[in-house]
Amino acid sequence: MGRTIGMFEVTKNHFFRAALEIGQSGENDTLPYDIDAAFIKDKAENLSSICIALFREIEAGIVGKPVAFMNGLNVASERLLVPSGSHGFRITARMHPFWNLYLNGLGLAIAEANERNRSSRVHSYRLGGEGLDFFDRKISWRTYKEATINEHALTKEDGIVIQTDIASFYEHIYHHRLENIIKDLAPDNSTIAMQIDRILSKLAAGRSFGLPVGGQCARVLAEVMMTPIDRSLSDAGIIWHRYVDDFTLICSSQQEGYKALSVLSHALADYGLSLNRSKTTFLSAKHYKDFIAVQLGEGDDASSALRELDLHFDPYSDNARAEYHKLKMSFESINISFLLDLEIEKSHPDAFVVAQIGRALKFQEPKVAKQLCVTLLDPNNLDAFRASWSKIMRGVYAVRSGSEFETIFPILDNLLDQIPAKAAHLLVPEANILHYLRAIRFTRTEIRGAFVRQTYDRTSSPAVRRACIDCWRYWKDRANFTRLRNQWFNLTPDEQRMLWLAAEAFGDEGSKMRTQLRGSLIESWRLGIESDKKLSFASCYEEWAHNAV
Repeated sequence: MGRTIGMFEVTKNHFFRAALEIGQSGENDTLPYDIDAAFIKDKAENLSSICIALFREIEAGIVGKPVAFMNGLNVASERLLVPSGSHGFRITARMHPFWNLYLNGLGLAIAEANERNRSSRVHSYRLGGEGLDFFDRKISWRTYKEATINEHALTKEDGIVIQTDIASFYEHIYHHRLENIIKDLAPDNSTIAMQIDRILSKLAAGRSFGLPVGGQCARVLAEVMMTPIDRSLSDAGIIWHRYVDDFTLICSSQQEGYKALSVLSHALADYGLSLNRSKTTFLSAKHYKDFIAVQLGEGDDASSALRELDLHFDPYSDNARAEYHKLKMSFESINISFLLDLEIEKSHPDAFVVAQIGRALKFQEPKVAKQLCVTLLDPNNLDAFRASWSKIMRGVYAVRSGSEFETIFPILDNLLDQIPAKAAHLLVPEANILHYLRAIRFTRTEIRGAFVRQTYDRTSSPAVRRACIDCWRYWKDRANFTRLRNQWFNLTPDEQRMLWLAAEAFGDEGSKMRTQLRGSLIESWRLGIESDKKLSFASCYEEWAHNAV
C-alpha cells in the first residue's frame, strides 16, 4: 500500500471525542456500562490534556527512548470470559480506563487517516457519525446485505454467491503486520505505530497477536488491517462486499467462484489470516436472494416486523442505541409476547429474535414487560436463551431502572433472586455475572446479600469484585464497606476507586476514610506517566468522585 500520510496528526480533539464516545457507549460493549465511563466523559477535558501531553512527550523523546518508555509501562487490563453463541466462549479485555481512552484516541486518528483508503464495498465501521458517534450508523450490516443483492451480476442465471468469513479474526491479527500498515499511514518520524504495537502486546500478555474484543479501537485497527486485503480483491477484478470478517463474493460461475475464493485465501494468508472452512458456502443467485430476504425480515414470517425494526443492529456489538419514541410507537403493532412464545417452542431459539426482544423490553407497557420478563427469566427458558444472556440482562436492567415500571419491580426482583439457585451455571463467565450484578444492585434482599458477599470472597476477578462493591454502594451496606476500608492496601486500584466512590454513601465514616487515605492516592493509582505537574489521572478521579452523584 502506498504512503498516504496526507493530513495525519494526533490532536487533543481525538482524545476528547474518544472520551465523550466512551461516556455514551461504555468502555467495552460486551460488558455492562461501568461508572468509569461516566468519569471519563465528565473529565474529558482534563484527561484529553493528559493524553495529548503524553503522546507528544513520547513523540519528542522527552520521556527517553520511546520504545524503552513504552516497554516499561504497566498497561493494566483484565481478561474476562464472554459467551459466544450457545456453546462457545471468547476472551475480552477490560482495560484500565485511562489506557482505554488513550488507545481509542490514537485509534480515531488512525481511522481518519485510513478512511480515504477504504473501498465503498466495505460496510463496517465507516467514519462519519453524528453527535458522539465515531461511525456512520446509516452504513450497517443491513446495508451490507442490501448492497450484495443489488449487484448486477446476480441477474445472471448461472451466477454464484460465496459467503465466507475469517477464522477467529480478532484473535489472529498479527501485531507486527498491523504496525507496518499503520506506519504507511503516518509520517516517517511518528511513533504511533510503535505505541499501538507495544500497548497491544501488553494487552495480549506479551503475545504478538490478537486485538482486545469489545472496544472501538479494536474495530478501527481491524479495519486498518483489512484495507490492503480489500484492495487486493478489487485489483483482481472480483465483485465483493465485506462487513468486518464476513465476505460475500459474487461470481459468474462455479469456476469463477473457486478462483475468487483462491484469491481471497492468498490475500488473507499474506497477513497470517485464513478462511473459516465450515462457514464457506456456495449458493445460486436465486437461493442467495431468497436467503437474504429471510435474513432482512421480508416475507410472512411472524418475526419479520421485529427483524425489520432498526435498533442499530450490529452483529459484532452488544450495544444498541435507538430513538426512543419512534421505536416505542413501532412496537405497538408487534405482538412481542406471541413471538417470544414461538421461540420457546423451538429446539434452537433464534438468538437474533430473542436479542431483539431483550432490547425491546424498555419500549413495552409495564404489563407486557412483566409478562416478557417472567418468560425470559424463567430458569428453564434462560438456559435455552443463554446465547442472548447479555441482551436479556441489559433489557431487564433498563426496565428495573425505569420509574415507569415501578409497579412490576417486586416481581422482577423475585425472578432475579431465583437465578443463583436455579441457573448457577450461567453465572460462571465473568461477563455474565457482571451483567447480573448490575441488574440486582437496585435493592438488597437476603438472597442477594449472601450471593454478593460469597461472590466477592470467591472470585479472582477484580472486575467482579468491583461490581460487588458497587452493589454495596447502592445498598449502603456499612458492614461490607467497613470491612473493605480496613483492607484498603490489599485492594486492587480498580477496587480502591470504586470503594473511594462508595465512601460518599457512608457519611462521616466515608469522609474520614477519604481524609485518612487521600495522601496515598497518587502512589496507589499512579500509571507511570506522571510528571511534576498537578494534573494526573489520580487527581482527576479524586476531584470527580468528590462531586459525583
